[in-house]
Amino acid sequence: MATDFDLLIRAGRMFCAASKFDGPGAVGVCGDRIVAAGDDVEGSAQQTLDFPDDLLLPGLVDMHAHPALRDSRYGVDPDLEFLPRGVTTVMSQGDAGALNWPAYRREVVKGRRTRVLMALGLSKFGESQQERCFIELDDANVSACANAVSTGGEAMWGIAFNTAIAAVGDLDPREIMKRGLAAAEACGRPILYGARWEEDWPLADQLELLRPGDVVTYCLNSFTQGMTDHGSVRPCVWEARDRGILFDAGHGMRSFSFAVAEAMLAEGFLPDTVSTDQYNKHVGSEPQHDLPRTLSKLIAAGMEETDAFERSTARPAQHLGLGGEVGTLAVGACADIAVLHWDDAAAPLMDVHGERRPGGCWEAIQTVRAGRLAGRLI
Repeated sequence: MATDFDLLIRAGRMFCAASKFDGPGAVGVCGDRIVAAGDDVEGSAQQTLDFPDDLLLPGLVDMHAHPALRDSRYGVDPDLEFLPRGVTTVMSQGDAGALNWPAYRREVVKGRRTRVLMALGLSKFGESQQERCFIELDDANVSACANAVSTGGEAMWGIAFNTAIAAVGDLDPREIMKRGLAAAEACGRPILYGARWEEDWPLADQLELLRPGDVVTYCLNSFTQGMTDHGSVRPCVWEARDRGILFDAGHGMRSFSFAVAEAMLAEGFLPDTVSTDQYNKHVGSEPQHDLPRTLSKLIAAGMEETDAFERSTARPAQHLGLGGEVGTLAVGACADIAVLHWDDAAAPLMDVHGERRPGGCWEAIQTVRAGRLAGRLI
């Protein structure tokens, strides 16, 4: 018997920032495409899923994490650690460099169901060196990086590098920045930048070098030279935003402070994207670190719920050049879908310093990737 849809998903609430829909609704899927979406979707389907008490979103988009299988000291299998947690698209922060990009593209980009993009490491070794990204200056090879990005195909977004001591050791961070900018200019791509938080190089001087469209990550940390100073957003940070510099959460192990997030949100400075910086040390964490929990922390810190959803779907999709294809439930888009459940009894929301905030947490209960069920945690 013919059916209208391959898959029909109904939910008590459906939210799509890109199409400005927020209310009870359903999504109809044929093949790998969304063919119907809204509050009036009816029809028969080969498979129907009903979530009357839950939230249906576009598949979540993690702007900064570490999907990798090998040759990365931080890497985790995206199909195991991201996809079941509602994330259908994730960008690697430099897990591969010019030398190991071909293997990464073959094994991770093409070998996994999760959509994986790359901000190529400026270090030609990516994150494969156990000590740090840059052992010597020659690791930052401008021409090799630019050539790999230029020929990397549709999964290649831009360039990633970090100038903190943990990444460059005693090398000159200004020279690393110079080479990163040169590579980005040579291939005409943006930068995902991890700033130097040490006081030997003022943050204002670093931000002045970045260009519109470049992204500063780890923006919610509490380091001495972070985004805030005595509880207020630094003027240089506001100026950078005015010039078109973007700011990404990049939670990780060290870069989410409730005090900083609350201060920034109180001033109206919202991160452009909410990301996890999720990597292998998070595997098996209790509670498990993931994107639904990270966006829940931003909500607990004072961000409007709809802003948090947008910055985990439509906004990062747009910045990654995938607007209209992912991060949306519009008809014609790829059928990447996440269903989240609000758990009042979830483990407390905690920042990297152990500070807690009350309230529940959003948790993924179903993921659809390109029209196929991809994971269910509970």
